[in-house]
Amino acid sequence: MRPRDVREEIVLSSFKGSMPFYAHSLEGKAPSEWQTLEAHLNGVAKSSADFASPFGGNEWAFLAGLWHDLGKYSPAFQKKLYDANGIEAHIETTPGRVVHSDAGAHLATLKEWHNTDRLLAWLIMGHHAGLADYDSDKSGPAALQARMLDPQRSDPVLLNVPDAIRNHQRPAQAIPKDASPAFFIRMLFSCLVDADFLDTEAFMTPEKAKKREKYPDLAVLAAKFDHFLENVTKNAQKTPVNVVRNEVLAQCRCAADLDPTVFSLTVPTGGGKTLSSMAFALRHAVKHAKSRIIYVIPYTSIIEQTVGVFRAIPGFENAVIEHHSNIALDDEDAETSRSRLAAENWDAPIIVTTAVQFFESLYACKTSRCRKLHNMVNSVVIFDEAQCLPPEFLRPCVFAIRELQRFYRVTPVLCTATQPVLNHADRFDFRFREGFEHVTEIVSDPSGLAERLKRTEIQLLDQKMAVSDQKTLLEALKSEKEAVLCIVNRKEDARTLARELPNEKTVHLSTNMCAEHRFRVFDDIKKRLNDSNEPFYVITTSLIEAGVDLDFPIVYRALAGLDSIAQAAGRCNREGKRPQKGKTVIFVPENQPQYVKSAADIAQEALSGELSAIFAPETIENYFKTRFWQLGEEKLDQFGILERLSGGFNYAYRSVAADFRLIRDDWTRPVIVPYGKALEIIDNLHEPPWNVRFLLRKLQRYTITIEKSLHDLMRQRDDIHPVHDFPNLFTLNPLFYNKKYGFIPPDEAGQTNPEDFIC
Repeated sequence: MRPRDVREEIVLSSFKGSMPFYAHSLEGKAPSEWQTLEAHLNGVAKSSADFASPFGGNEWAFLAGLWHDLGKYSPAFQKKLYDANGIEAHIETTPGRVVHSDAGAHLATLKEWHNTDRLLAWLIMGHHAGLADYDSDKSGPAALQARMLDPQRSDPVLLNVPDAIRNHQRPAQAIPKDASPAFFIRMLFSCLVDADFLDTEAFMTPEKAKKREKYPDLAVLAAKFDHFLENVTKNAQKTPVNVVRNEVLAQCRCAADLDPTVFSLTVPTGGGKTLSSMAFALRHAVKHAKSRIIYVIPYTSIIEQTVGVFRAIPGFENAVIEHHSNIALDDEDAETSRSRLAAENWDAPIIVTTAVQFFESLYACKTSRCRKLHNMVNSVVIFDEAQCLPPEFLRPCVFAIRELQRFYRVTPVLCTATQPVLNHADRFDFRFREGFEHVTEIVSDPSGLAERLKRTEIQLLDQKMAVSDQKTLLEALKSEKEAVLCIVNRKEDARTLARELPNEKTVHLSTNMCAEHRFRVFDDIKKRLNDSNEPFYVITTSLIEAGVDLDFPIVYRALAGLDSIAQAAGRCNREGKRPQKGKTVIFVPENQPQYVKSAADIAQEALSGELSAIFAPETIENYFKTRFWQLGEEKLDQFGILERLSGGFNYAYRSVAADFRLIRDDWTRPVIVPYGKALEIIDNLHEPPWNVRFLLRKLQRYTITIEKSLHDLMRQRDDIHPVHDFPNLFTLNPLFYNKKYGFIPPDEAGQTNPEDFIC
């Protein structure tokens, strides 16, 4: 046995109350400048309780904060602070770690508080590792049940805990009646981990904490917004579309004074939903003392457009935080550094995020994803294009919205042109159990509004809705004398069709092109539409439909769900400036993907009726009721998310988090394409000074996904190369990335003009 050094002897023999216990040390600083453990515990307890107070969880959050680091009363941990000055001593996953997140949970177990011990154990034992599954037979030693066993092993540590902390009483608060205990625990967990992060940050890196400055008050932003809209309205042309937009805006302002509930804003595409919904949110937030506004958007492809609209409002430049996978914030810039910090926990007045980020965070288990949840409390949440919620996760998504509204003071706004049926639908013996009891529509006459905003006539390429082969479709497109937008269901169809049209007059769009590539093409399309009367063709997949601000005189749409067709029609005569209505032509494609077929069949039945009423709210309602009934309750929660988070305190948080992914990537793999600055950024990964996280985020704008089997094949053929020192990063051979089509599969590479390749 090695002899103990002097430091170890002092530390291990002296923690009997004669020396202070510390939570955090500072590298190069004397212990007298370290943070005491009592200061940290009380600081986290107070902040955690403050965060949980709006939803009645403050007593639970206080106790979780007070006990979360009781394991640091261990002499072994105190020695670790002396040995490893700085933040490394605090992290349980580093080599030579000292686990300090068990003792507080063991103290609750020793007190024999029925179920309270398990609730506190989830919070305390998870404050570094994340929320665990309870059952040990499924998760092994990482399960909560396994970690809660043998609480006596914490006895030596707990003896060092001051009586005022150790003898704290059980919380008197009850979980709100009818609220989900699993959801309540998750929200308490958010309060605890954010309080812990912020208290640690304030001590360890005060210069970073100072960047979390206060943002403008929502009342100030509301006044600036109203002034901005006055100028917009004053200077806008008095077109029929703008008249309707002003009416929608007025109704949104009026409805904002109503008591909080679930609201819907059913406005046809192009009816000004973005600004009108924000007008509602700001006025409602000020009227009812809401803390923030969260704008949830279905796709990253349109989030920057929305953020641009909001940040163009004077006074909003630094009040809007965007949080999604493609945003890269440079730490060297003070404002973007502050934005990055706000994105960690959504502590800002206006958050613009994606549905993926919003809902996956609500079902996450990791501390980094859960920090923000408590800042959803007491907010207005606008769900833009609400019909885009994926059917296989519809029940858990709606359940989360309903839970936030009923127990966490959230005002949801379901904002769309094609309102899905998210209330308790009774048709065909189908009942949506997680649906809303009542939804208040903001506009007074959605049907009349749809009729007044009708700017396009729906036509069928084949009156009997027979399949139109490519030759027939091409002849129809070439016969048009104005700019045409043609939307198909498959990327292969977009490439095949675009190749058969005049090269110089044809623009292609699909997710085989990286985000940076697509944005440049969007700019090119807008320029062509604004600067020239020459006809041209845009051949694209559905990525162009939701929220993309483009205005074509003619739109062709491959048969799909009625909501998709309505979105496509919203790109036709969008501003209503044409002397006559635009034209939207529906055709039945030769190759109908299976994932579209069910929705397309229901739409085809509707299209066999009166075409002039195809987008009426009643038609859309019947479409969704039929769609949900056909899918059935099980398919609306395909992965059994809700079942695993219900029952008697036996929740599977970690397993649920693994399965709750709105964008499934089981069969795809990412690859960086040689477009724009991608290769330059990769080179910078190896050059100091470097910021890997920042550079990797920037690379997401130059990344596409391809099927796993194809990815594996191309790696074997050396067509995809791993990045040196980054084994999970791969780059694509330039021979397979085209300036017009993006990624070209190997079996199609010979069908494309060689001059169009990047190399």
